This record gives sequence, C-alpha cells and structure tokens, in this order.
Amino acid sequence: MLGFVRLGSRHRVDGSLGPVAPYEIRVIGDPVLRQRAVDVTDIDAKLVRLAGDMVATMYDAPGLGLAAPQVGVQRRLFVWDLNDDTGAHVIVNPEIVESDGEWAYEEGCLSVPGLTWEIVRPNRVHVVGRDLDGNEVSIEAAELAGRVFQHELDHLDGVLLVERLDEDQARDARRQVRDLMLGFAAEEPASRRRLSLR
Repeated sequence: MLGFVRLGSRHRVDGSLGPVAPYEIRVIGDPVLRQRAVDVTDIDAKLVRLAGDMVATMYDAPGLGLAAPQVGVQRRLFVWDLNDDTGAHVIVNPEIVESDGEWAYEEGCLSVPGLTWEIVRPNRVHVVGRDLDGNEVSIEAAELAGRVFQHELDHLDGVLLVERLDEDQARDARRQVRDLMLGFAAEEPASRRRLSLR
C-alpha cells in the first residue's frame, strides 16, 4: 500500500451526513497553480489528514488524481485512484527517474474543467517517492497510470496541461480557456474572482 487514506463523513450543506469535499479545487488563472511546490520535510498527522481530505475532494470532483497545489497547498504530494480496485494511493516527494516510449491520449484536468486535448507524453515512467509511513516507494507505470503520474507531477512543478499543447492546439485552447474563465467570472462573486489570462 502506498499510503493508507481514511475517509470520514461530514455534514453536507443540506444537513445530511455524507462525504463532502473538504477543499475547493483551484482553477486555471489561480497563481498557486503556476508555482513549484516545496518538498515535504515531515510526514506527520497533518499531512495524513491533508491526503485524506485530498482523496475526498478528488472523489467528489470526480477525478483520477489530485495534486496538493490544486487545493492551494504548496507541498509535493499527490493522490490517485485509477478505479482498479486497489483504492486511493498517496505519494510524497515524487520524481520521475526514468521514462520512455510515446503515447497520445485525450487528457483533461480538474483545474481546467470540461476541456480536454490530445497530449503526447512518454508511455512508461518510473516514479520514486515516499508513502505516508515514510517508506521508499518505487513504481513503474505505463499508459493511463503513467499518464496520471506525469500529469500530477506537472502540477507539483507549476505546469498545467495547456502548456503541453502544440502550437495549433494552444491557439484553440486560448479561446476555450478564455470562454471557460469568463463563465467562472460570471458565476463567482466579485470578491472571489482570481482568474486572469496571461
């Protein structure tokens, strides 16, 4: 196991008891998504709780993975669940030590909701890091699992998937992202608007 994650129940806004996303997922335009996250130096109860809350947020979204910066926390960890009956996993201070091959895949992002693009990435990666017990972890992953690891590691480095697009895709993406952001701006109260195109 790469890190046990306990999910608890909380009260929803309507008063019923059930899982509730503890965090709001940050979206494109939020400066936190463009910053490199810092290494985790202590794996403690606060980090374990953060991981559990991130899993709940990921499931609520729903998504396959979620990096700490996507919930506004500048620490190098991410969670994932590939719906393969192994449950949720956590990796702390991950890094890719080897990659090879090439695989094009339609990729989306919880921080760029509703939009997807075909992105070419290495097909296989070897990722190392630590679990929530501080044990070393070494994972060799291909295709979807490898894609999720690369995508979440990009978040830890302050890179969004729109930066992985080719020139033609990027031109179309700028329009799509602008429309997305204008939609968010119309829905959000003025005090919460943080979106800007750069």
